[in-house]
Amino acid sequence: MLTKLAGGRLFDPANGRHGEVADLWLRDDRIAADPGPGATPDAVHDVTGKVVMAGAIDIHSHIAGGKVNLARLLMGEEHDRHRFAGHACGHDGIGGDRIGGGSGIATPSTHTTGARYIEMGFTAAFEPAMLGSNARHAHLEMSDIPYIDTGGYLVLGNDDFLLDLIATNAGQAAVNDYVAWMLTATQSLAVKVVNPGGINAFKFNARSLDLDEAGPHYGVTPRSVLTTLARAVYELGLPHPLHVHGCNLGVPGNVATTLDTIQAASGLPMHMTHIQFHSYDTAGDRKFSSGAAALAEAVNRTPTLSVDIGQVMFGQTVTASADTMAQRHTAPLAHPRKWLAMDIECDAGCGVVPFRYRDTSYVNALQWAIGLELFLLLDDPWRVFLTTDHPNGAPFTFYPELIRLLMDRDYRLAKLAELHPDAPAHTTLGSIAREYTLAEIAIMTRAAPARILGLADRGHLAPGASADVTVYSDVPDRRAMFERPDLVFKGGRLVVRDGVLVAMAQGCTHVVRPGYDDLIERRIARHFDERLGLPIKHFRIQDAEIRHGAGPQLHPCQRREVP
Repeated sequence: MLTKLAGGRLFDPANGRHGEVADLWLRDDRIAADPGPGATPDAVHDVTGKVVMAGAIDIHSHIAGGKVNLARLLMGEEHDRHRFAGHACGHDGIGGDRIGGGSGIATPSTHTTGARYIEMGFTAAFEPAMLGSNARHAHLEMSDIPYIDTGGYLVLGNDDFLLDLIATNAGQAAVNDYVAWMLTATQSLAVKVVNPGGINAFKFNARSLDLDEAGPHYGVTPRSVLTTLARAVYELGLPHPLHVHGCNLGVPGNVATTLDTIQAASGLPMHMTHIQFHSYDTAGDRKFSSGAAALAEAVNRTPTLSVDIGQVMFGQTVTASADTMAQRHTAPLAHPRKWLAMDIECDAGCGVVPFRYRDTSYVNALQWAIGLELFLLLDDPWRVFLTTDHPNGAPFTFYPELIRLLMDRDYRLAKLAELHPDAPAHTTLGSIAREYTLAEIAIMTRAAPARILGLADRGHLAPGASADVTVYSDVPDRRAMFERPDLVFKGGRLVVRDGVLVAMAQGCTHVVRPGYDDLIERRIARHFDERLGLPIKHFRIQDAEIRHGAGPQLHPCQRREVP
């Protein structure tokens, strides 16, 4: 099928187009070159004056896996309260696939997750914390999420096998082989470390672990875990750098630890996630203030570092994290008053704490301001990514509101004036004049996520790219603009018109497979038999288990050597 989008303003930063007026052609599931004056399209959409971008990509959103299901169970009342009626829609408009249904906001069902994302023009979202022992479950859930592409980041750094390799000086080559084997076995796209060494230390009754503090039992510091994994990811040639959830999340004064973590990378590429939660200082009478300026300065001068924000927005949500230490610390503030924590198969932990962010709370108001400070003080939109750490800072459905805050200074100042009266004095937000442009939004939500994840055929509008395209009306209210696209195409199929779902579509699952020395498999097999009681053959996830038998989309790795 040949489709023509006529006369739109193309925002395609990966190809240097920042509002250029041009036609865009889609042939089947790919963007096509202009076929010339003799071509007869099967469908024509007049998008004159409208903004045309590639489908948006969320690099960090908790959408599948063990803790997500525990959050859904804990927040059952949310699913009773927020149910979305689906409707049948076939090619004739009479019957066929059921679209749009489901339940939940902070803990949406799989169907709701895909529906709410595509309705906003997002065509991909990535689960950033997939535990090896839960990977099969996570993939089953991701297969059940319609409309959008998905993929998982494998959580390492608190697993006994890795800590033993580091503690016994097994060598970087052995670590690299282990990481590569685990990525392949779990069908993962990237590697994430959560509170390196700290979750394992929690099992031995430790309640805090700083960057250079040796953990119990293994005697390994978080710094050594961090640098070993960062080097493994770099040498294996993974597209995405090590995805780092640092130490001391949510603790006043943790900006010092965050700055030390940047130094610990020693020039290796690293991605620091939800840095809003790691940007707290202790100045002032309340001993809680913004450290955003110092952190932004460090990020700006470190070209090998990328970040996402984890923006806090006000309202009810639920925090779900593998960082058991942080979740135990937050538990007394739960709203409603219930929470859970658990150990997962000797590999990691999990804590789920419902939470309500209030604009009348000094701490919550300052968290909101710190996130916006970071967005606005970071110079390079290619190295900063739009996230709320869904659902930890807010549900992902708050993205249109967040975009308006970034693009509209007057609106931002009006919201700042509504907060707890002490908060503005402890943030520089009111003095920042910057407003994001449409081109910068396109970089931050499309081109940059695709580049950092190695998705060569996503995030841009050049011929050969996947025909994931979103069309918006260019209206002054940027929240309204990004909340309700005029058109959304997934793989060339029109699935959203005027913000309403009109057809079903399916995405794909993205993975990497770096090579490894087969000898590591023998050692891993012994560990599985002796410590986990699980045969290694049952741990591996087969291609036929991905996307109901469709299999994954593979992305290449380029082996590197550390200079």
